[in-house]
Amino acid sequence: MRVKLIEDLPMATSAELYQLSWVIEQLMADPRRIVQARQQLHLGQMVQFWEWGTGKLRPARIVSMKDSQVTLLDEQSQHRISVSYAAIVLGQEQAAASGSHTPGSTASAPLQPPPEVHRKEDFCVGQKVSFSDQCLKRHVGQITRINQRTATVHCDGRAWRISFALLQHVVDVTA
Repeated sequence: MRVKLIEDLPMATSAELYQLSWVIEQLMADPRRIVQARQQLHLGQMVQFWEWGTGKLRPARIVSMKDSQVTLLDEQSQHRISVSYAAIVLGQEQAAASGSHTPGSTASAPLQPPPEVHRKEDFCVGQKVSFSDQCLKRHVGQITRINQRTATVHCDGRAWRISFALLQHVVDVTA
């Protein structure tokens, strides 16, 4: 973050601070950012998170992943804590393995925009697509029906109704 901007925050009006907090909330709730964060996480993984009350990083283990929040188990107190995906900080070795960098990392890679969110118009019946289920297991199947908000995808002998934002195109290169 730019130091000049942080230094100017105490001089901002309450209305400006409220507007800034609204913009930040909207950015953190962006489904593309959540999907990007979820791809780097798995159940049982040790992570650090920003604790809202103290503003400090604390270690915890992932015990559940939901749409907009992740449930963590604080190893010391054995309490479960639900936080937004934006509060999660991967360790430097985990971030290096997943290809991203933490703020303290020495390598300076350019920031990447969140992945594109697909819409209904991007898909048609018969296309081969992939998606991750609730346990982040990857499935590949074929679209058999296009609904208003979801596509029906047949794979593994089962029909799945998947939001278009969670679908990814599969390109067959065996030809």
